[in-house]
Amino acid sequence: MNSFKPMKSCAVALATGLLLMTSGVFAQAAPATAGPNDAQIAHIVVTANQVDIDAGKLAESKGSKADVKAFGKMMVTDHTGVNKEATALVEKLKVKPEDNPTSESLKKGGEDNLKNLKALSDGAFDKAYIDHEVAYHQQVIDAMDKTLVPNAKNTELKALLVKVRPAFVAHLDHAKQLQASQGK
Repeated sequence: MNSFKPMKSCAVALATGLLLMTSGVFAQAAPATAGPNDAQIAHIVVTANQVDIDAGKLAESKGSKADVKAFGKMMVTDHTGVNKEATALVEKLKVKPEDNPTSESLKKGGEDNLKNLKALSDGAFDKAYIDHEVAYHQQVIDAMDKTLVPNAKNTELKALLVKVRPAFVAHLDHAKQLQASQGK
């Protein structure tokens, strides 16, 4: 499907999307009135992307179906691209990414997901990986909309988040298509 081929802007969007999906975690870890600052948002984005890169690499090697392996490869490519773009922006803005409860929770959740996935094989792996990707991308989109974009103070950071959102939506749609086809 040509609409799912990685593109530089799509990669940025995907990385940002993953980062944003952690907003639900952030809401649980911080007071409801507090939101992440730009340095924390930057760290969330990088961490969220890395979580999906790691899971994608595992899907490339362990997936049993070609479409699951291809989706994993796309996640690695797109989210690596987003991390490069996010890192370049952080360096340009001279912002030092700041660890925070959301990024810590994302990292822990990613480690737990990998541990779970490594214990599975064949169709069970494929199903668990794709189910997680659907939930993860939905969470990222929600986080972008409700937490990351509204709290980003820097206009370039906010613009990057808005720019990459469509790629996350495309990833979610693709994951949902794979999820629907697994029952067939």
